[in-house]
Amino acid sequence: MKKEMWLWLLGISLLAGCSVTVPNETVNTPAEQVSSQLEIQHEAPLIAVSDDEKVKLFARNEAQNEITEVTLDIDGKRKNFDWTIPDTGTKPQLFYTDLTNDHKEEAAIIIQTGRGTGLNHYEIHVVNGEDLSEMNVQHYEDIVAHTIESTITKKDDGILAITMKAQGKESTFDYDFDPAPDIKQAQLAFGGVVIYTVENQKIMLNIPGSIGISPIYVADVRITYQFNRTNNEFLVEQIDVKPIEK
Repeated sequence: MKKEMWLWLLGISLLAGCSVTVPNETVNTPAEQVSSQLEIQHEAPLIAVSDDEKVKLFARNEAQNEITEVTLDIDGKRKNFDWTIPDTGTKPQLFYTDLTNDHKEEAAIIIQTGRGTGLNHYEIHVVNGEDLSEMNVQHYEDIVAHTIESTITKKDDGILAITMKAQGKESTFDYDFDPAPDIKQAQLAFGGVVIYTVENQKIMLNIPGSIGISPIYVADVRITYQFNRTNNEFLVEQIDVKPIEK
């Protein structure tokens, strides 16, 4: 009996000595994996932030001194866009405001695309704050082609008489010399300066008209946009024209 008891105790001791401790394995939940991916994504260089910090723009791809793809973050939601941002020395401007008058904010991103002597170019992107879809903004070339008319007539004394028509309104003013007398310019040129701004929940555009090869800007054209729900895009609402004082 004592021998059997001793063998039984010895068996228990051997079993206890053979027990194996299994290390704990760490398993990330889907939510933790998504969070990790977003942290990696956010390691991309931050380009610009809106004043309220609701909109952030990150560089996704860069090549030859320009950004060729970006990640837009609107209040925590993210989407990639193939916008080009040249290195002009001017950071993009970001806004988060209600541009469609529906009590919901949109993101507006204004990017300088070119600059030089007499030249200053910007483009604008407007993105829905809920589904991050981009909304169309009527291009300045379309506005000039279909909404603005101009004529230049040279008087006998060399003064240029300039007439502009926009939305049924006509403006006439003189320019006291011809900067390019060897070239007959029948109408104002547009596109050397294209500047977008966001003011009082409205998209604004300045596209001054010019004369001469080295552009001399003689007419200030200021355009106000309005959101058209039927077309789901921002179209010209108002055009104001005035001469630029020398």
